[in-house]
Amino acid sequence: MPKSRIRKKADFTPPPAKQAQAIKLTNRAWVAPVMLAMFLIGLAWIVVFYVTDGSLPIDSLDNWNIVVGFGFIAAGFGVSTQWK
Repeated sequence: MPKSRIRKKADFTPPPAKQAQAIKLTNRAWVAPVMLAMFLIGLAWIVVFYVTDGSLPIDSLDNWNIVVGFGFIAAGFGVSTQWK
């Protein structure tokens, strides 16, 4: 019975190395403190409004004080999109 031929495998050549691209990192250290501050200001605004039966923080806004508080909280969420 004849022997089968053994094929010689080609030597492995690794793919060419890619050039490292410079990654521009910006300093976003301000994001977390501002985000937390906005959350806390909004929460405090709403709590103060309810605790004082609507006479504080701004009496002339009446129930719009709740909208202002939630506006601060929404701004905190908006700032949080900048966090990396």
